[in-house]
Amino acid sequence: MGRYSLGGRHRMISLNKLVTGYRGQALSQPISGQFPQGSLTAIMGVNGAGKSTLLKTIAGLLPPVSGAVRFARSDKTLAWLPQQSDIDHHFPLRVIEVVAMGSWPASGMLKGLGCGTRDRIEAALEQVGLQDLAGRTINQLSGGQFQRMLFARMLVQDAPIILLDEPFTGIDSQTSAFLLQVIERLHTQGKTILTVLHNLQMVERHFPELLYLHDGHYHWGNTADIVEENAARPLVRCAARSEVRQ
Repeated sequence: MGRYSLGGRHRMISLNKLVTGYRGQALSQPISGQFPQGSLTAIMGVNGAGKSTLLKTIAGLLPPVSGAVRFARSDKTLAWLPQQSDIDHHFPLRVIEVVAMGSWPASGMLKGLGCGTRDRIEAALEQVGLQDLAGRTINQLSGGQFQRMLFARMLVQDAPIILLDEPFTGIDSQTSAFLLQVIERLHTQGKTILTVLHNLQMVERHFPELLYLHDGHYHWGNTADIVEENAARPLVRCAARSEVRQ
């Protein structure tokens, strides 16, 4: 499938012949299309297809090999949730200190936290069920608790664009279901959400739009249509494989 049509909706992020990769080495063919405002999109593909690379390029953490990422608003504020494996779990920080980092884009690292910000931090901790663990150091958390903490930091940031890189990998099914509800609530609030996932059944049930990467190419559009068009490809044939470890 070629350029993805908005279907009358306003664009939030546009990819213009975007080629992603590392150190100038391309991983993909040029990708063109738009993520509509308020859309909920899964990014899927086999290992090595360039899913995380694409997300990091959109986030501005990696430069494009060629082409461009454009935002509809001058305010490019976004919330970025990396893979857990990319984070140092032993850094000497408390849960509340990590969650408070979500306020940095607005308050700055060196400014004090006002009453409104403190209230947002406390509310975020309560939303993810970590209010009783606010003073615990992060090396004492389980995988699921650690991910809840990262979601709380994202809630404090309250960005219009949310990028999630494999948010359910390595956590239990109960926590995954809980965090999926958080994502769906953010979607109802009009957030534009891009999520790298491996669980096709989850995508089919909860993510209306899909960007599927394979062999350097891409298919982008309505999830049901993309799954049907690619029914013979490895990712779809392995749909029963779950990314969540019990």
